[in-house]
Amino acid sequence: MSSRETILKKTQRNARKIACITGSRADYGLLYWLLKDLDKDPGIELQLIATGMHLSPEFGSTLNVIVQDGFPVAKTVEMLVSGDSSSAVTKSIGLGVIGFADAFAELEPDIVVVLGDRFEIFAAVQAALIARIPVAHIAGGDVTEGAYDDAMRHCITKMSHIHFATSEDSARRIRQLGEDPDRIYHVGSPGIDYIRKLTLLTRRELQEALRVEFGPRNILVTFHPATLESEEPGRQFSEVLSA
Repeated sequence: MSSRETILKKTQRNARKIACITGSRADYGLLYWLLKDLDKDPGIELQLIATGMHLSPEFGSTLNVIVQDGFPVAKTVEMLVSGDSSSAVTKSIGLGVIGFADAFAELEPDIVVVLGDRFEIFAAVQAALIARIPVAHIAGGDVTEGAYDDAMRHCITKMSHIHFATSEDSARRIRQLGEDPDRIYHVGSPGIDYIRKLTLLTRRELQEALRVEFGPRNILVTFHPATLESEEPGRQFSEVLSA
């Protein structure tokens, strides 16, 4: 073995192992530039774990996007049970806890980094807590009205050890949950990093990409189903269209 190979081996052995969990395009987009910075740091071994929607053909098999972006995927955790029912989601969480228990036992990360409030992240953090692996949580203390996301987000906060809040209001809520103020950092949203580094389309390019012709004034509407609502998402969205 050459001296260079020896140094590389030593560097890899001494590198701090940081496991980052991503379960969908939603959190992956927010984590993208953080993952880039971690991956290029010689003192860090990035252990990217993909789960949830990333592994599902129904949602576009977006694991391929992660690979195309050049990130090494250390582990995949299959956990999704087909369906949107409460029973299917609950079973998915159970499978996720089992899968992440195995993943953490194999990878032995020094710390786990998660973002947000989805049930895939909820499952991962439960496994990390029992494995006594410190968790760094991004976007704790945020608020999502009409969804059980709030309850899961607060649970994730209580199982985490380092908190990166997107706003001062969010940081205050984390403190109200009883977390150590010295471990709460108001850093802003990582989505802003993505926007600042994004090459924006011109108005004409956007029209061509969307195949629409903009009017003088345009409205962009996003719809997020309220998970605590009894109505089906299709009915909810029909009300939006009617309005």
